[in-house]
Amino acid sequence: MRKLLLLGALAWCGAAPAAVTVQAPAPDFTLRNTEGRNLRLQEQRGQVVLVNFWASWCGPCKQEMPHLNRLHDKYRSAGLVLLGVNIDEDAQLGAATAGRWGLKFPVLLDTDKTVVRQYDLGSMPATVLIDRDGRVRHLHRGYREGIETTYEQQIRELVKE
Repeated sequence: MRKLLLLGALAWCGAAPAAVTVQAPAPDFTLRNTEGRNLRLQEQRGQVVLVNFWASWCGPCKQEMPHLNRLHDKYRSAGLVLLGVNIDEDAQLGAATAGRWGLKFPVLLDTDKTVVRQYDLGSMPATVLIDRDGRVRHLHRGYREGIETTYEQQIRELVKE
């Protein structure tokens, strides 16, 4: 009986989704945006995608947003799609915060935290850069002053590919 329980526990652990890793395909998801329309990550294939996970209560997220707006404005015509994934449980709070912060890029609402758990990045904010083929190329956990320079360099490399 113990062996069966151990095997069952090992099988259950093996079924848990693994954290996102560099060079792996980005896990697909569909989330509703602040206008009520669904957006699917896989439909962005052929574009460079920056996915930024954030929350209204996250001070570093607020610091990062003006930099993300600037990158969105600068590189969207070159093939960058920037998606903000808000993880607040209250969709209205997420949408209101996005408006208050002046976000210019689509904000997706992950109120049940399905996608943030799927990506398992472990900190806020968290940023994932995905290439045109749908592979994760860069992961950034947390925010530190000046990281936007790294984002910009990585975006430039990916849009040239």
